[in-house]
Amino acid sequence: MPDRSDTDLLILLHDVARLVRTLADRRARAHGMTRAQWMILFRLRRRDGMTQRELAELLEVEPITVGRLVDRLEARGMVKRCADPADRRVWRLHLTPAAAPVLAEIDETRHAFDAAATRNLPEAQRAAAIAALLTMKSNLLALGALPGEAA
Repeated sequence: MPDRSDTDLLILLHDVARLVRTLADRRARAHGMTRAQWMILFRLRRRDGMTQRELAELLEVEPITVGRLVDRLEARGMVKRCADPADRRVWRLHLTPAAAPVLAEIDETRHAFDAAATRNLPEAQRAAAIAALLTMKSNLLALGALPGEAA
């Protein structure tokens, strides 16, 4: 029986995601950072002021892992921790201006990956792929498959 993994949608999604992660790891390392650090910066830009616990849930890692990553980003002056005014035990995370050049590099990398991945893909197919993935994401969120994501 022939191997059908090359046309299995979920396997293809996994393979594409793995390739993007591998390329992003390589690009982040070239800048002395990790993909996980890049993801923290990217997520904080979208929702500045979230707690370390919220960020850990969003990234699907343990809070201690986020704490260590934030320690490194804070040491580089890109993130600052601020006490939550309602609960002094909670730290809110905020980007600093020093994160701007790295965020610009992240954006450049994302655009380059998008252009490379969708090269020779007509705009209608690209739009259909995005619509299909959004539907799939919504379906899975409805099942509760992605903790930390808003339904």
